[in-house]
Amino acid sequence: MTDRHVFEYALLRVVPRVERGECINAGVLVYCRAKAFVGARTHLDEARLLALDPAVDVAGVRAALGAVENVCAGGEPAGQAARDDAGRRFRWLIAPRSTIVQPGPVHTGLTADPAAEADRLLELLVR
Repeated sequence: MTDRHVFEYALLRVVPRVERGECINAGVLVYCRAKAFVGARTHLDEARLLALDPAVDVAGVRAALGAVENVCAGGEPAGQAARDDAGRRFRWLIAPRSTIVQPGPVHTGLTADPAAEADRLLELLVR
C-alpha cells in the first residue's frame, strides 16, 4: 500500500467586485508538509469572469494567478519568497487579503501524490 500523507488545500477565487460578493474559482493551492510540496494549479474561465464584471482587468487577474504559481514554484520568479520553505510560502499565499484574487478556507485530506492531488482538485473544483 502506498504511503499517504496529510495535505492542505485552498481554492483561489476571483472576486472582481468585492462589494457584490460574487466570485469564480480560478485555482487551487496544495501543501503537503511530509513531501515539502507546495503547488498551484490555475484555470481562468474568462467568459464566466466577464459575466460577473465586463470591465474586469483580465490581464491583471492572469498576472495575479501567475504570481501565485511563481511563489509556489520557488526559484528566482518567486522573488523574496524563494528563500522561504514550502510551508511558509503556503501560509503566505492563504493569508486573507482584499485583492481581486483571494484564497478560500483551508481544507485537509490524505494523498500519496500531492502534485496529482492538485491536478485532481483543479478538475473537480475549478474546471
